[in-house]
Amino acid sequence: MGESQNIEWKESWRDEYLRWICGFANAQGGKIYIGTKDDGTVIGVKNSKKLLEDIPNKVQNKLGIVADVNLLNKNGLDYIEIVVNPWMFPVNYDGEYHYRSGSTKQQLRGNALTNFLMVKTGTKWDAAVVSNISVADLDRESLDIFRREAFRSGRMAKEDLNIPDEELLEKLYLLVDGKLKRAGALCFYRNPEKIIGGCYVKIGKFEGSELLYQDEIHGSLLIMADRVIELIYLKYLKAAVSYYKETRVETYPFARDAIREAVYNALIHCNWADNVPVQIRIEDEVMYVSNCSMLPFGWTAETLLSAHTSKPYNPDIARVFYRAGYIESWGRGIQKICDACKKLGAEEPEYIVHGEDIMVKFKALKSAKVTEKVTEKVTEKVTENSREVLEILMENPYATYEEIAGRLNVSRKTISQKIKLLKESGSIIRVGSAKKGYWKVEQRP
Repeated sequence: MGESQNIEWKESWRDEYLRWICGFANAQGGKIYIGTKDDGTVIGVKNSKKLLEDIPNKVQNKLGIVADVNLLNKNGLDYIEIVVNPWMFPVNYDGEYHYRSGSTKQQLRGNALTNFLMVKTGTKWDAAVVSNISVADLDRESLDIFRREAFRSGRMAKEDLNIPDEELLEKLYLLVDGKLKRAGALCFYRNPEKIIGGCYVKIGKFEGSELLYQDEIHGSLLIMADRVIELIYLKYLKAAVSYYKETRVETYPFARDAIREAVYNALIHCNWADNVPVQIRIEDEVMYVSNCSMLPFGWTAETLLSAHTSKPYNPDIARVFYRAGYIESWGRGIQKICDACKKLGAEEPEYIVHGEDIMVKFKALKSAKVTEKVTEKVTEKVTENSREVLEILMENPYATYEEIAGRLNVSRKTISQKIKLLKESGSIIRVGSAKKGYWKVEQRP
């Protein structure tokens, strides 16, 4: 039997094997056999009695833990068994932290070490308290978004939402002795980049290696969650249009529910301490949603695609998103993404894990590809002057007539005429009411 996750074979004892014991203690535990070949064949050790005394002392003095050291015999040959139990607290060897993964020992560094220590000590990055932001500094729009979505999803009752902000944050476990946790600040503070520089979302449209155009979405995590998906589908994607009887049917190349779930997952699980934004790369054939993060110890990309428990990287942020109705709490998010892709008729996504980066790759539904002929038919009626209005609406679908007029330095009446022409040409449609709705750009200028 060869070496495995929990077994290591060694021909003779060396003090450097204390690192292996450290790795087992920090992982799921394991056994080391001294006096064996790599395949487990016993060859024996000559100094077995001395090792029975030396090894336990070295383990305790160097690692601060206790391991069972047993003398075994096979075919008249003595060999040593070292049984290492998993320890609840982090174990180090001269300041180094080692971890057993598969049949290898790894020294933990950087974010991997930070994540390991947080898991072992029961602390999370998003649970730390911030001292420079108070409840009074939080953004009213972000709090309103949460209350609206939490009530609409049924995750919180109306009477639990119609309370002062501080009481609401207490209910969400976002306060410690009256001070905000990082999670509370990131979710509800208008400028989370004051806390961590890379806390925003970057979207780019690419053709091969060439960047055609891009956007950055700034604001609280609740604002990002509220606006990113709309921006992607209004500005970055084209829908193939067909008709069923008299009903207009739009089919986008990527399943909206799947992209929404992937973006929410990226916001929740992102290791914001890396100061790197969530990045969304969009091409005609593929879309990538990526964020800096670390999988739970022992997990692989295959683990994500199989049934698994919910282990959010930022539990307090995840709780806010759950209460808002944005996510499930049972580790079903990836299954929902796959189901949405299947429903559209597209391939299931691919999860790519590169060290401290997790990327979801979506392939476009080929039958949803928009032909150039369709694009020309819609845009040929749009005048050059109206293109400026289209560009503003792509940037901000919620822009008012007054805001557009101010940016173009024209009268409100002029903008009203341009909007009318754009609506008649089919270039834009109004979604929702005149007061609370937004403009949906059917085709780019």
